[in-house]
Amino acid sequence: MKKYTIQKSPFVVPTTDGKLIEEHFGNATDGNKQVSIAHMIAPAGWAEPFQTPEFDEYTYIIKGKKQFIIDGDTVVLEAGQSIKIEKNTRVQYSNPFTEECEYLAVCLPAFSIDFVNREE
Repeated sequence: MKKYTIQKSPFVVPTTDGKLIEEHFGNATDGNKQVSIAHMIAPAGWAEPFQTPEFDEYTYIIKGKKQFIIDGDTVVLEAGQSIKIEKNTRVQYSNPFTEECEYLAVCLPAFSIDFVNREE
C-alpha cells in the first residue's frame, strides 16, 4: 500500500465570477474534511462578499497582489508573502488591481461552503 498520493486532476470548482479554483486535496476532491489545499487565480477586479469562515485560512501569493479586509483592517499582500486568518474572523477577499493574482489557499479544517458564512 502506497503511503503517498499524487494529485494529477484537481477538482475545478465551478464559479460565476471568473475566478479559477483548483482544489488539489479537500472535501470536493478526495473527501478530506481535515485540510483543503487549492490553487487559485483571481482576475483583475474580482471581489467576494464579506464572510466569517469557521476554518483557519492560510494564503500564499505566487503572482500579483491580493487585498484582504480583516475586521476593518485593509491588508495587501504581494508575491512571496503569506497570511493566516483565524476562523470566525470577518474578512473580504478581493483583487482590485489591474493584473490577476495567483495564490495557494490552505484551510483547516477543509473548506466547505457550509462553513464560509458569506454575507448577502
